[in-house]
Amino acid sequence: MVDFWKSSGYHLLQVNDQGHLDVTADFIRAYLTRPEIHPVDESCDNEITAFEKLMDDPFAVIPDEVIAKFTDADTRENYRVVLGFKELLIEHKTIENAYLNLMKSGDIKIPAVFVDQMVTVIVRNILSQCHDPIRVKAGELFFRDQSVTTEDGRIMLADDEIVEMYAKTGGVGSLGQLLVDSNTPMPSVELDVLSEDNKDIYWPRSDRFDTVIDFRFTQPALDAYARVIEAWIKHFYQMEVKCQPKKTIEDEKWSWHIGLDVESTRLLNALYNQEALGFEDLEQIIALFRLEILDQNAINPAMRGRPIYLGLAMTRGKKLRMKPQNLLLNLPLVRET
Repeated sequence: MVDFWKSSGYHLLQVNDQGHLDVTADFIRAYLTRPEIHPVDESCDNEITAFEKLMDDPFAVIPDEVIAKFTDADTRENYRVVLGFKELLIEHKTIENAYLNLMKSGDIKIPAVFVDQMVTVIVRNILSQCHDPIRVKAGELFFRDQSVTTEDGRIMLADDEIVEMYAKTGGVGSLGQLLVDSNTPMPSVELDVLSEDNKDIYWPRSDRFDTVIDFRFTQPALDAYARVIEAWIKHFYQMEVKCQPKKTIEDEKWSWHIGLDVESTRLLNALYNQEALGFEDLEQIIALFRLEILDQNAINPAMRGRPIYLGLAMTRGKKLRMKPQNLLLNLPLVRET
């Protein structure tokens, strides 16, 4: 099996008998060695002592009165944030439990980047036995913002951070930025679009996030994304679901839908309520899906025998930020009603 997303920290965690990720000392240490936490020459003795204690035992408790003695205000705040995240992980024992309970609480006090990193390593775990690079690439939508291009009738998704980097530097780092600053023309750079013919180029570049997928209806990437949705729900709820891409929603008994991002939630709500939408609104919708929960006993009785529709939409600025927690929090399940 080819390794991928090595930067996720997956190798620092332990997969338990349920297939979930047990929190380990090494995983916590990775956060303790972040630049915001690691001592510098100017660090005070109290800070250095606390850091050394945590590196020796990442599960150790550092009382707030100790942190309050740190001389640097930014360091005090950084420690409280990272230790708050550490406490969340330790309390819930697995990354999956920590993420799900955090999302259910609605009280998200940790930085968004930490949430994205939890999703990254969870999806990495879910796809650990996946042999299809296009499916793995589609899994990036769960935790990486996308830039959408809709020219020539295609729907191309590229990592937004990488697109911004190429726009600023031409993809050649500090040299590219120097050329930009000096108004020196640079050759245009095109990111590689994954296809069935070239998809293996993804593996050695997985941590670079610099490939593109065509998300049009009937294209492999759209179906691959649907398979990741199925695996995501099964991983958390041990429940089989079937997800199929759809071109339109034509259902007189349309009863339930889930937007997979802020924009699709707004648009699906409007369509469900039969509100008029303009062409620009409809153009934002880039994918629709029909979701079926196979165990009907798990569903709210009023929804049994009826499908759930999913939507994915870009902003007016052609950006896409998925909210994978919506797939877990908004299903019409008996235990959630």
